[in-house]
Amino acid sequence: MVSLFPLAQIKLGLRPIYSASGFPRLALRFRTTRSSTCSSQTSAMAAIDTANNSKNLQPPVAKKVKHEIEMFGDVRVDNYYWLRDDSRSNPEILSHLQQENAYTDFIMSGTKHLEDQIYAELRSRIKEDDISAPVRKGPYYYYERTLEGKEYVQHCRRLVENREAVPSVHDTMATGPEAPPEHVILDENVKAKEHSYYSIGAFKVSPNHKLVAYAEDTKGDEIYTIHVMDAETRSPVGEPLVGVTSYLEWAGDEALLYITMDAILRPDKVWFHKLGTNQSTDSCLYHEKDDMFSLDLEASESKKYLFVGSESKTTRSIFYFDISKPENNLSVLTPRLEGIDTSVSHRGNHFFIKRRSDEAFNSELLACPLDDVNATTILLPHRETVKIQDVRTFSDHLVVYEREKGLPRVTFYSLPPVGEPLESLQGGRTVDFIDPVYSVEPAESQYSSSLLRFYYSSLRTPPSTYDYDMNSGVSVLKKIETVLGGFDASNYVTKREWAVAQDGTHIPISIVYRKDLVKLDGSDPMLLYGYGSYEICVDPSFKASRLSLLDRGFTFAIAHIRGGGEMGRKWYENGKYLQKKNTFTDFIDCAEYLIKKKYCTKEKLCINGRSAGGLLIGAVVNMRPDLFKAAVAGVPFVDVVTTMLDPTIPLTTAEWEEWGDPRKEEFYFYMKSYSPVDNVKAQNYPAILVTAGLNDPRVLYSEPAKFVAKMREMKTDKNELLFKCEMGAGHFSKSGRFEKLQEDAFTYTFILKILNMVPALA
Repeated sequence: MVSLFPLAQIKLGLRPIYSASGFPRLALRFRTTRSSTCSSQTSAMAAIDTANNSKNLQPPVAKKVKHEIEMFGDVRVDNYYWLRDDSRSNPEILSHLQQENAYTDFIMSGTKHLEDQIYAELRSRIKEDDISAPVRKGPYYYYERTLEGKEYVQHCRRLVENREAVPSVHDTMATGPEAPPEHVILDENVKAKEHSYYSIGAFKVSPNHKLVAYAEDTKGDEIYTIHVMDAETRSPVGEPLVGVTSYLEWAGDEALLYITMDAILRPDKVWFHKLGTNQSTDSCLYHEKDDMFSLDLEASESKKYLFVGSESKTTRSIFYFDISKPENNLSVLTPRLEGIDTSVSHRGNHFFIKRRSDEAFNSELLACPLDDVNATTILLPHRETVKIQDVRTFSDHLVVYEREKGLPRVTFYSLPPVGEPLESLQGGRTVDFIDPVYSVEPAESQYSSSLLRFYYSSLRTPPSTYDYDMNSGVSVLKKIETVLGGFDASNYVTKREWAVAQDGTHIPISIVYRKDLVKLDGSDPMLLYGYGSYEICVDPSFKASRLSLLDRGFTFAIAHIRGGGEMGRKWYENGKYLQKKNTFTDFIDCAEYLIKKKYCTKEKLCINGRSAGGLLIGAVVNMRPDLFKAAVAGVPFVDVVTTMLDPTIPLTTAEWEEWGDPRKEEFYFYMKSYSPVDNVKAQNYPAILVTAGLNDPRVLYSEPAKFVAKMREMKTDKNELLFKCEMGAGHFSKSGRFEKLQEDAFTYTFILKILNMVPALA
């Protein structure tokens, strides 16, 4: 239902994508055979040719087939229920989607020159031949390389020249003819040649650096295959592990732990796989049978333990696996207690436990000895105004990623020598950041060093990788994303504003604009983004493609509305269940505030949201269609009641702790009161662009299709309503880095078209 990466797919220090409590539910996963895909693409091309040859192509009209759903004496009529096809092979439905795409292409054909121009701009800003900041692991530097004209990355490594030297923030990877040679371990471009979609969800190097295990998705359905290969020769080792999640970790040099899913795609079993054996002989270490819970897997920073989490939306318990004693299998570290959420790190002879409860709602930090996990000591007590987001351990330090007043911060502490008592944390020091609003996330660091690595970004600062020496306080910028085309961060202003909601709550808004173009007199166009679900923090980060709007005089803003996690746990709780409407009214209040402050007018205000943010867009255009000029709803979760009433859809049961259970009367009528599909009515709407992915495993393509069909039937205006369904992609659209730019170019062109900002052809 929601996008895990609301603004951009950057590296985030959050739980992996299958996490039930931190991330979205998975909707039905559909499979399309190669022949049906080719057939539908051919039909789509024919439909587009027809559209291009017509001067008056009309919007598609979906047939109406009455379908009644009754609950609590209330009858809902869904005339477009028939658009859902779990096999995605129904010719009539595919034809309808193709007609929608053809109509969209027809309407946008007059602005194709602008779309091409914007795509050229987006691509021209990218340094196509580049490498990521190398990460030192043992005797190697590991990094990713991109090549000119290539969609995907290469996974590479080089030997460290002086391996005996103590790591320093000033270390650099040697290059050139005298340096150790670069070795390409895996080239995704080669792998992707045989597939229209290609994504690697995990890339893990064995402790001895001889092998690599990686998880591969070739459909966009997020069902992975794990391959193991020799890191030097690239030759496969054993047979692939099929039908798995992207959760995998090395358990020593000759074994893996991984997680599979049940029939409704809930991660439910963790397995031990010995290299060289058949998958059918793998040992199941744990089976989570409660369909409210799902599993995740991660390695400790020390690489001595693996942690298996079993979690619902409100509760999380932890098992641990001692890599040095695989015969012990899994042991309970934190037991399952209703309403208690825990995550764990390791250092020396202690586990460190981040623990959230109803009383400690922003979390507290505990420690316990390895040999007595029940003997916990509070290291950081709960604070009502400071939320503990994440904890990372080092051999001599502990780093706490926190949030206060809507902004992230990084605080680190020195730890006593291993073996000495660990009773409290004292003298924490905080890293300083310069922008008024920004994003900072954990990066992979060297556990045995004093070097903390993190990612930093702001609305005007490109993604940057820093190494920070926790002993000396010296920080060094290791990598900043190159933005070509004369980009100058000093041309842009970033700031924070606070809107006042209907109930008096102050809502933070992050803003960026180009200071030499924006007049702040109400005449400037604005794009307002929102999300507001799953406790996800949409921190203000940089996106190079956004410059194509900013450099045309747009202001871009993020409304940090309730339902997200920006202001702590209570911020989330006050935007879910029977308080979900706060998410929508907060967004409306932010929009009205921005208009009042003369950032824009109603005639210049455009809005955008994806997934659960698409639910937001669908809700607010129903509630206040007069407030917006244009709306973009990406892969939107808009059929809330019908979806949440269907427990056969994967993870619906787990999501009852997020949205509520509509089988209960109070939740049913509350959810119905805001569900976008159920609240489309005869009124004028702004211009709207809706997108979907046929292979989307999180939001059924039929949800946005039904929303568009009903809106075409009911709306009383003549504003554009366009639907674009990617026939060969999933929730995150296409997989190539340049292909993704095409979606941005199309979206921006739509917005500019609606605002009458399309320049005439010369």
